[in-house]
Amino acid sequence: MASSPVFEAIPRLSSVAISAANTNRDGTGTVVEVVAGVAAGTEIRRMIVQATGTTTAGMVRLFLYDGTNYRALREIVVTAITVGASTTAFRAEVTFSDLILPSASWKIFASTHNAEPFHVTAMGADLT
Repeated sequence: MASSPVFEAIPRLSSVAISAANTNRDGTGTVVEVVAGVAAGTEIRRMIVQATGTTTAGMVRLFLYDGTNYRALREIVVTAITVGASTTAFRAEVTFSDLILPSASWKIFASTHNAEPFHVTAMGADLT
């Protein structure tokens, strides 16, 4: 048990681009680091997956990495959308109520099933 309370101290915003096709569901292949924890821990409250162009049916996958192993965290179904002047690109938001990266060795990685460009953004706060 902690001898003093834990507070969120520093807002955290991290964003990466992914585009390499990777059909693996085990963290192998091309995965991109979205966010890394800090020594005191990092709470992730929300992640946004935003396509930057036309999409076909597929998945964006999120993985937890503990410094040694990748574990599947979430699969986000991507729908087929042809973007245009009146059609927006694919977007999905995932919210978490209890996702904490407990140390600096813990990270979240992302990959995309199809070779299509996305921005993946994580929002939360570092703990003290």
